[in-house]
Amino acid sequence: MSARRLAIIQPEDFKLSASAKKKISAWVKKYPKDRQRSALIPALWIAQKDAGGWIPEAALREIGDILGMAYIRVYEVVTFYTMFNMAPVGEHHIQLCGTTPCWLRGSDDLIAVLERRIGPRGSVSDDGKLSWVEVECLGACANAPMAQISNAKNDHYYEDLTAENFENLLDNLVAGRKVEPGPQNTRYTSEPEGGNTTLTGTGPYHKTKLINLPNTDKKTKLNYYMPDPKDSRATRGGWVDPDRKASADPTKRGSNLGRDLTKGLVDDDPNKGRPKRAPAKNNKLKTSAQPSFKPKVIYTDGPTDGTPDDLKKINGIGPKFESDLNRKGIYYFRQIGAWKAADIRMVEALIGSSPGRIKRDEWVKQAKKLAKVKA
Repeated sequence: MSARRLAIIQPEDFKLSASAKKKISAWVKKYPKDRQRSALIPALWIAQKDAGGWIPEAALREIGDILGMAYIRVYEVVTFYTMFNMAPVGEHHIQLCGTTPCWLRGSDDLIAVLERRIGPRGSVSDDGKLSWVEVECLGACANAPMAQISNAKNDHYYEDLTAENFENLLDNLVAGRKVEPGPQNTRYTSEPEGGNTTLTGTGPYHKTKLINLPNTDKKTKLNYYMPDPKDSRATRGGWVDPDRKASADPTKRGSNLGRDLTKGLVDDDPNKGRPKRAPAKNNKLKTSAQPSFKPKVIYTDGPTDGTPDDLKKINGIGPKFESDLNRKGIYYFRQIGAWKAADIRMVEALIGSSPGRIKRDEWVKQAKKLAKVKA
């Protein structure tokens, strides 16, 4: 995402309208007192509509004061979400989708129209009526190419666009004429262009015979979605029988709830009736991976036989390993030449060497030869 910043030119005086403040207050009341900052995004959206499609710095600060938030926190949200416009836009702000489905269906032709009528991306027309940007997928790929056009009242999708009908659409917007949202061709939603290609026969599953279902003796009533003007129920449209209402009182539950499955889940002892498990035996396995003894070939009190040998003569031992070995009391070839398997495992653990390295590099074999040469 590119950097987003406040517009350089800001209005000298801007305050949220009383209507906008009332809407923001309604959103704030939806949250507990210690969670009212959750209303930030709705508040910013209301402010954007109130300011003519963008968010001035003054609106940002005012919302911060309303929600008791630091201005920088509000700024972080505004600059993160591209749905918030940081600079003035036209009365009708066009967000044209340019991703693959729309591009394949001709969004380049629509961009050419916008560039000719308005200007480059991010421009506002001279009369202030139109502005446009290119955006990522808006989720209406079945009706590509498409655009979302926002104004003070709404945010509508306009789909199945061509250069010709898009020109006509823009003319109507500028003239203030009503433009129906949705597909701009003969389609109603996203059905196939030219008519249906499935369920076109006259069988029982034809779209005109849905009330005559198989294996039924009478017509079946279909519950289509019907708006509930009073919003009296969360489940609208007849999907739930309104006479069968839920009750918080367990004594008033309906008889169709089935048996109570909670008995024995919490109150009863889950181990009741089970045989007691025999106590675990203390079986300590003997292993030679980490020997508990200290090999005799390791000295810890410093070199005892004069000047220490140059252990770096052993292929595989560098300055680091030599220093580590000396700190563990190993100074002479004869010590390394006397190592057994247990000694090797212990030394590898002490100096942090990968297991098997000492054997692979033949330290013991080399040390024996060097000890004989020294003798």
